[in-house]
Amino acid sequence: MTNHRLRALSVVVAAFGIGMVMLIAAEPSAAPIHPMFIKLQDVKWEKIIPDLGEASPEIGILRVDRKTQATQLLIRTPKGIHVRKHWHSANETHTMITGRAVFECEGKRMELGPGDFNYIPAKMVHEAWLPAGSLTFITVDSAWDVNWVEGPPTVADITK
Repeated sequence: MTNHRLRALSVVVAAFGIGMVMLIAAEPSAAPIHPMFIKLQDVKWEKIIPDLGEASPEIGILRVDRKTQATQLLIRTPKGIHVRKHWHSANETHTMITGRAVFECEGKRMELGPGDFNYIPAKMVHEAWLPAGSLTFITVDSAWDVNWVEGPPTVADITK
């Protein structure tokens, strides 16, 4: 009987060890330990709202953390645009690189210019008015998403 218990215990320990190795192997890799450099000219841009054609703001994803999905990105605007009310699942920050934009949330409006920063908590509804030629650096604490309150911008939201 003791041999059977010892054999059963070794099978359980072996199975647990194999399971732990598989769990560790399946876990997403941590962020790379080497630095990352991207020149603005090398950013890959995609239209955020393709229906707006050449007037669509463009997004360039700079980095996504493989474990947390935290994201750093740029948004540039070829035309001025009112970005309608929306919210994100994660905390978001904006740092203006070029242009002067207006952000509104909770009834408060604030103009931000180059170097200015804001922080918007997860799920807080906000909107923005971005001028033509603006460039905004954005960070989010997890995967970047957009949840439109009244639908995405349309041609009527394009400004001069």
